[in-house]
This record gives sequence, C-alpha cells and structure tokens, in this order.
Amino acid sequence: MATTVTEERNTEEVKKKRSPIFLIILILLVGGGTWFGLSKYFHGKHHEETDDATIEANVSPVISRVSGYVLSVNVADNQYVHKGDTLMVLDPRDLEIVLKQAEAALSTAKSNLSSAQANSNAASKTIGTSQAAVATADAQIQAAKVNETRTAQDLQRYENLIKDHSITQQQYEQAQAAHELAVRQIQILEDQKRQASVQTGVVSSQSAATSTQTGVASSIIKQREVDVENAKLNLSYTVIIAPESGIVSKVPIQPGQLVQTGSSLFSIVLSNDKWVVANFKETQYNKMAVGQKVTVHVDAIPNHDFDAVLSSFSPATGSKFALLPPDNASGNFVKVVQRLPVKIDFTNKSDSLIQKLRAGMNVSVDVHLD
Repeated sequence: MATTVTEERNTEEVKKKRSPIFLIILILLVGGGTWFGLSKYFHGKHHEETDDATIEANVSPVISRVSGYVLSVNVADNQYVHKGDTLMVLDPRDLEIVLKQAEAALSTAKSNLSSAQANSNAASKTIGTSQAAVATADAQIQAAKVNETRTAQDLQRYENLIKDHSITQQQYEQAQAAHELAVRQIQILEDQKRQASVQTGVVSSQSAATSTQTGVASSIIKQREVDVENAKLNLSYTVIIAPESGIVSKVPIQPGQLVQTGSSLFSIVLSNDKWVVANFKETQYNKMAVGQKVTVHVDAIPNHDFDAVLSSFSPATGSKFALLPPDNASGNFVKVVQRLPVKIDFTNKSDSLIQKLRAGMNVSVDVHLD
C-alpha cells in the first residue's frame, strides 16, 4: 500500500515538472529578444542616432566701445530685451569735455581761415593797384618819349638857326633845356615802373603765401570737424544698447565699476533662431546627406518629438577646432574614433514648444537615411 502511494506521488511530481509555463516563458523571452534584435538591426540599417547633441543659438556679446565708469545698469539677469533697448549707461562727463575741446579747436580753425581769406583779399587788391600803377607808368613813358622826340627835333632846328643867328642864344638854351628835361622825365618814369613791378612781384609772393595759408587753414578745419565727429561718436557709446532682441545672461556689472574699451560685459542669447548641433561618429557619416529628415527628442520635454532636417556638415572634426588639437605624429599613437559636428535645423517653426528650448540643452537625434 505504501509503495502505491509513493508511486502516485512521483507521478504527480513528474507532471508538475512537465508544466508548460516554463516553456512558454522561455519562448516568449527568446521571441521578444529576437524581435528586439531584428527591429534594432533593421532600424540601424535606415537610421543613424546619437545622444551627443545639444541645442544651439546665436549669442551676441555686449562690448563696451569706450572706457568709463558705470553710471547705471538697466537690465537684470535673464531679462528679455528688445533691439535698441538701453542696457547700461557710462559716465559721459569726461567725453563731454573732449567734445567741447574739439568744438573749440574747430572754432579757432574757422577764425584762422577767415583771417587768411581777409589777407588774401587784401593782397589781391594790392596786386590790382600795383598792376594799375605799372600800366599808368607805361602810358606816361610813352607820352614822355613822344615829348622827347619833339624836343629833340626842336633842338636840332634851333641848332641850325643859331648858326645863322636867326634866333637868340636864350631861345636855343630853352630848347636844349626842354630836351634834357624830356629825357630826364623818361628816366624818372622808367624808375617808377621798375618800382611798381617789384612791388607787384612782392605782393604776388605774399598773395601766394596767403593762398597757401588759406589751404592749410581749410585742411585744419576738416581735421577739426573729424575730431568733433569722433568725439560725438565716442560720447554716444556711453549709452550701451542691445544689438538684437533676446534674453540677457548673468549681468556681473555694478554701478561705479570701471570698464575698459573692448571688454565683454555680458551676453545676449538671441531669440531669432535655434538649431541642433549633433556630433556623430565618423563611422556613421557614410550614408548621411544634407536634406535628410531628422527626429529630435529633447530630454527636457519628454514625449514630444521635433521635426528637423540635416542642413550641413562641419568642414572638420571637433578635435581640429580644439584649443590643443591632437598631434598624432608625436608620441605613441592611439586611434580614437573622431566625431563630426552636424547642423540640424527645425522645420516646423510653428511648434510652440521651440520657444521653450534653451541653448545647451541635451537632445537625441535620429537621422532617417531613406
């Protein structure tokens, strides 16, 4: 009887061991693994993926073009600003003094030009007077020569008449004196003409010098006008405005702080565009091409995929743009798979969630190769 009971128990244990549950679970696991492996295999044939990707945006640095002490700061951290909004104001008093000095120098240059022009006009009038004197002397010389010719002829006739005692000695001497006076008059007039000519030359030289001074004064005025414009431009730089619309980064500047020319004060992340830069392995690059569809998944916004397109490839790998690029010609060589930056643009600009994206966010990208 005991043997029969034992056999029945063994039979029940064998039936339990032959239960199909274990086999079913095993089949499901093998089938699920096979399906997962095949799906990944076929997916990998038509897709390239990477999670080495981030959101990028244009970042505009706010730079001071002049040195000065900060008078006021009109923005706060993470504040949205529009293009042309006043961000900071520097103390303008030093530059206002420079502008006044430039304006005073311009006024002095204009006064010098007026004086040079007055001297030039006076010299021109003097030249005209001298030239008129020369012309008058020429006319007088011609009249004196006519008179000298006439007296010479009279003297010759009187010489013939005195030989015949037809005239008195006094009449002859008067004719001789008249001729000598005519000759002397010509010499005096020629001396006056020479003096007038010399004076004309001197005045002409003075006029040329005055014209040169006028030209120099005009050039100085142009230089002073440039100085005034430069001073006004530098004065306008004391008001620092937003170059574009966007969100201000951390603002470390405080009133009273001295800023230097060309120093970067803070940055503005522009709101005009956002894109993705994904760093694919060089072994993934073969089948990728510009224009392929891309699905972008942002870690900060789960359960939402963004439509995008592959727009361009970097001309070199990321290591070539590093501060210290690798030099494989020195030391021991270890082959490292390089990554190539790829730019991906969003295609659905109407997606409101794009506005929530911030530069530097981690994303995963899936490039559709077909």
